[in-house]
Amino acid sequence: MSSPSKGVPGKPNALATATVQFAETAANKDFRIDSEFWTQSPQRNPKLTYSPIGDCLLVSQYGVSMAMNESGEGSPIYRMDEIHNMICDFEVGKCAQLSDSEVERHTLNDRDVLFNRTNSYEWVGRTGVYRSTGDEAFVFASYLVRFVPDAAKLLPEYLAAFLSSRFGVADIRRRSRPSINQTNVNPEEVKAIPIPLLHLDTQSKIRALFDEAVAALLEARAVYDEASLLLASVIQGTWTDGEIPSVNVVGFSSSFGLNGRIDAEYYQPRYEGIEAQLRASPLGVDLLTDACEVSEEGFVPIPTVSYRYIELSNIDSTGSIIGHTDALGSDLPTRARRRVRSGDVLVSSVEGSLGSCAMVGDDYDGALCSTGFYIIRHKTLSPEALLVLVKSPLVQSMLKQACSGTILAAMTLPEFRGVILPRLDSDTQLQLRDLIRRNRQAKTLSANLLTLARQTVECAIETDEATAVEFLQTEYAAQHCDATVPA
Repeated sequence: MSSPSKGVPGKPNALATATVQFAETAANKDFRIDSEFWTQSPQRNPKLTYSPIGDCLLVSQYGVSMAMNESGEGSPIYRMDEIHNMICDFEVGKCAQLSDSEVERHTLNDRDVLFNRTNSYEWVGRTGVYRSTGDEAFVFASYLVRFVPDAAKLLPEYLAAFLSSRFGVADIRRRSRPSINQTNVNPEEVKAIPIPLLHLDTQSKIRALFDEAVAALLEARAVYDEASLLLASVIQGTWTDGEIPSVNVVGFSSSFGLNGRIDAEYYQPRYEGIEAQLRASPLGVDLLTDACEVSEEGFVPIPTVSYRYIELSNIDSTGSIIGHTDALGSDLPTRARRRVRSGDVLVSSVEGSLGSCAMVGDDYDGALCSTGFYIIRHKTLSPEALLVLVKSPLVQSMLKQACSGTILAAMTLPEFRGVILPRLDSDTQLQLRDLIRRNRQAKTLSANLLTLARQTVECAIETDEATAVEFLQTEYAAQHCDATVPA
């Protein structure tokens, strides 16, 4: 094959050309004859030793295909949007009821690698290391693939960092097959990707960065849990259904005649109990429309300007924005029509994602977000306190009650404005603010460590392994003034 002309990394280029022997295309696992595959050859460093990823794996396994639920029935199951920044989320949103044999076959083990084989073009190939944080058995869905590396050749953290590097991403994308609504990558093609086999002591340094990043994430989660417990103690704890009946009788004048709602779920007695508990808060309550400014201003992106776009899948379980899409205005989806400011709080309007609420920091000031969010700013509370409030179990229940619809239930703006929020004293506000700031600091530390791991891999491919190790040590020392560089 002749050397291909240079195109745009990771993107098809109509001007890129390559001459390929038929025998070489026939030797490809998927008999690839599409030009995009052959004109986007990955960069290889002659100073490094390469091996196909598949030769370094002990296990390559598809996930399970099964109906999922949000009621906690069965085993918690990872989906494509529960991998962020090379780490699998510690919590998942759905469960699946599996047989004992299926659970045994698909239970994840500590440091397994999950690869997302089906997603949008931008996100296909998302890779994360699973870390066990308890005794609960987690399984994984069919659009994910489990890779278990041979630790004598390849450490899981290094594999995740390589596949998440710009070189790994470019090779994954050239092997992907776009369709109408999604892009797929054959795991056999992934196993054919050549990976530079850095020395195990170098890979161990990358693993140490991952370990420290995971520890920081666990600290961030513990601090957020502390904030949640503090709020619960102030607004009289959390609601439990107990012996509350599931049947209610409501007159026309107190139901449809009052608010236009006729769906039975809206009038479940549990919501009456939750509202009564909120109203019993020591300082009383306010309607959201009175306590908050709700932004209704639309924004039309300029086609030639690049924007950062935040959607529901970019929000983690503790209210942080942990990713975005960079795209020209002309390439953004039609739902990218709201602009956010630092200090705003985003609240999901979609029933299945109500917990996807986040506080906008300075780093996302001016970014765009999906119309699936409502944007609010409290008139007296800090954004940190407002975030914990809207994510609290009681307020989340009120948001769920406000949702209506069948195929895709969501909150209308009038229903959202009518949600009640308890008032908080100044001391509680300050404590919540400080706790959430600690949470953000721990997450920033984690993100910086994982970025360093990925950059170290890229540095090795661009230069050599020794230079990459020196880069890691220098950058780590700069981030941790008094810390010891990972051994």
